[in-house]
Amino acid sequence: MTNLASVLPQLLPAAIGWAEREERQALSAGGALMPQGIADALAVGVREPEKIRVVIAPILPLPDDAWLRNVAVSTGLLGPGFTGLTLGYAIFVVHGHLTRQLLTHECRHVHQYEVAGSIAAFLPAYLQQIATVGYHAAPFEVDARAYEIH
Repeated sequence: MTNLASVLPQLLPAAIGWAEREERQALSAGGALMPQGIADALAVGVREPEKIRVVIAPILPLPDDAWLRNVAVSTGLLGPGFTGLTLGYAIFVVHGHLTRQLLTHECRHVHQYEVAGSIAAFLPAYLQQIATVGYHAAPFEVDARAYEIH
């Protein structure tokens, strides 16, 4: 298993580039939130919910770059078992897993991106949290779980 903390400095530029590309594609192809989704997004702190686009896909996107994909999967950042992923204003959900709870969790991540100002500003802090305390205990994940609407 790859130690995320040890590869983070090399990983960040590639991860940020991949995330920004995925967001751009999703913003042009994804669907806008329905009125209830907009209300929920506002309730969890999103400032501009009209910018959010949701992509329902068979699987979550993975990096094309083999090294980046391997690190993401081997460190548990992406891969089997994950049903949602937020990259800026793009929310990806695995087909059959769209629920209000998941959508509000992911919308809270959109809020976190808004506060940070960009993908390039958010990802280093988020990945550092995961490298330091693990996915479940990462403060951004704890915060997103606290804002889930069931």
